[in-house]
Order: sequence, then structure tokens, then C-alpha cells
Amino acid sequence: MKPTNKALIATAFATALISMPHTAAAAEKEKCYGVSMAGENDCAAGPGTTCAGTSKVNYQGNAWTLVDAGTCTTMMLPAMENGEARMGSLEPLERDLPMNG
Repeated sequence: MKPTNKALIATAFATALISMPHTAAAAEKEKCYGVSMAGENDCAAGPGTTCAGTSKVNYQGNAWTLVDAGTCTTMMLPAMENGEARMGSLEPLERDLPMNG
């Protein structure tokens, strides 16, 4: 194969890759409150905290984590100590807050 043909094929291949939709790589994300483990939140962990990794308790209601869009409120989480269902939320929650905040 001539060098010019190789270059043309490589260019065509690169153009095809660039024009493909990037749905898998660029999946939309949303903030989901009350689903992260202690110290594993992405940001916003309420009063007395700064940002990422600062949540104090598991499933802290005022700490969020980025999750795939549309999955927040349907994530499977363990029930609270009183047996009540625990669910993620698109807004901060008043449950599972640290004792001092």
C-alpha cells in the first residue's frame, strides 16, 4: 500500500471516530444527596465541612455524590436503623446528619 493511501485511510478512520456520538463516555451526571459513605462524598457536606471527602457519616443527607442521571432516587440503599427506607434525593435531606451538625 502506498504511503499516500495509508494516510488517506488513517484520516478517514480518525474522522469517523470523531463524528461518532460520545454517549457512553459523556453520560450525564446529577447530584444525589444521601448516598455516599462517610468521607466519600463529592462535595457539599453541610456545616463544618469544606467539600469532597468531608462527610462524617454514611449516607449523610446533606452530602452529595455525582451519579448517572436518572439513578439517584432508585438506588438500592440499606434501611435506616428504625427500618424506614433510605433513598437518595436530588435535594439535601434532614436524615443521617452528624450529631454536631
